[in-house]
Amino acid sequence: MRHSLPHAPQFYVTAPQPCPYLHGRAERKLFTALAGDSANELNNTLSRQGFRRSQNVLYRPSCESCVACMSARIRASEFRPSRTQRRVARKNTHLRRLATSAWATEEQYDLFRAYLDERHADGGMADMDIFEFAAMIEETPVRSRVIEYRSHQGDGGDAPGSDRLVAVCLTDVLDDGLSLVYSFYDPALDNLSLGTHIILDHIELARSAGLPFVYLGYWVPGSRKMDYKAKFSALEIYKGGVWQPIGDPAQHSSDIHPLSIDPIVEQVARITLPPNRR
Repeated sequence: MRHSLPHAPQFYVTAPQPCPYLHGRAERKLFTALAGDSANELNNTLSRQGFRRSQNVLYRPSCESCVACMSARIRASEFRPSRTQRRVARKNTHLRRLATSAWATEEQYDLFRAYLDERHADGGMADMDIFEFAAMIEETPVRSRVIEYRSHQGDGGDAPGSDRLVAVCLTDVLDDGLSLVYSFYDPALDNLSLGTHIILDHIELARSAGLPFVYLGYWVPGSRKMDYKAKFSALEIYKGGVWQPIGDPAQHSSDIHPLSIDPIVEQVARITLPPNRR
């Protein structure tokens, strides 16, 4: 179904699908195309309203009977690492960060496949081939970077100094922060907590660039897959149309009455667009 505003992008709604985070629920997404000279500006504006990017599409959950998925971001300047997170940072001081353009390589794909096969073998991306992987990385109309993390210490059985790729993050550069679009890492290196390291490193990147936020995607109370995000201090969630400190994660219930969810048309009407899009 299509919805639009005067002189604005057209918004569409997907058909309900099984929710990947909460068993027994269905997900539905509101989305719009991301293209043209105004793509960066639209990405910036909608990201501040809980949207996420996937290739040339911006989307936000718009489920019929649930509002569990909430966009999450860290206030970089206020973040203070926990004892566990400081330990993770110390474990990974040997890693070298390499920021490149949004270009896919076979080395990245091999790591991606190992990650999926171990962690998400039954997920929606499990059958992604190298061409689809390249599209995920390269089909971006906005400012995007691939952040690689490489080891010189022989992690995984390689000889020291081998410069082995151990983690990758596709990152959008927004006008107010860094958005982690998708990350993956060597599943054999559990002891390094590479997923946490990627976030910690992006916080440092944002600070050094003078960017206030690090966008983490969606946090879902009640989903064990998303528990790790609530462990970062200075975390905000987009709830009820505003960004607010997460506070006690246990207080965010996803159980609401279906009639309290606004119709799609009203949701679209409240979306703020860049000035030159009006």
